[in-house]
Amino acid sequence: MGTLYLVPTPIGNLEDITLRALRVLRDSALIAAEDTRTSRVLLTHYSITTPLTSYHEHNKLGKLDIIFDALAGGDVALISDAGTPGISDPGYELV
Repeated sequence: MGTLYLVPTPIGNLEDITLRALRVLRDSALIAAEDTRTSRVLLTHYSITTPLTSYHEHNKLGKLDIIFDALAGGDVALISDAGTPGISDPGYELV
């Protein structure tokens, strides 16, 4: 069983991200993102090619199998549009 990482993303400047966050995003089997359009900007900026899936209020039930399957074989990074994923963001059920 892999690890579910809650990865904080920059609130404004794309360069306000830690080296550890970048490593986790690169090394994970899957990134579950609140909005893939927003997240793609960050991932493209850092040339991160990890598979990406959306995970938000309107599709969370349909995405659970994908996320759990990825966790069975590796790590999953959970990110929100900006900041640290948590109580008010999609994904709090996974935590």
